[in-house]
Amino acid sequence: MDYIIAFAVGGLLCLAAQLVLDLSKLTPAHVMVIFVSLGSVFSGLGIYGGLLDWAGAGASIPLPAFGHVLVQGMLEEMNATGWIGLLSGGLKAAAMVLTGAVLASSLTTLIFDPKG
Repeated sequence: MDYIIAFAVGGLLCLAAQLVLDLSKLTPAHVMVIFVSLGSVFSGLGIYGGLLDWAGAGASIPLPAFGHVLVQGMLEEMNATGWIGLLSGGLKAAAMVLTGAVLASSLTTLIFDPKG
């Protein structure tokens, strides 16, 4: 049952993003920023953590989860180090994801010729 819930929640989040993209004149970059921001807001309100507990990977893979990771890192670091944690906590918590994205994009540009 866990797999079905994860698949359904992840699919609904992706469907929502695709519908916004198809039914509006927003660019993919706008939609990405909107969904990361919504994840941040829902995390700050305490909603996204409950969704993660219930849906598991279905809620931890899509874009709103990145916003959740940033906010939770900021809050944890702020509790540990004070206000400076608001600046460093999000990057500290998302360092692995950001490093993976940079490495994947670097390898992609080495393998494929983006200009030709």
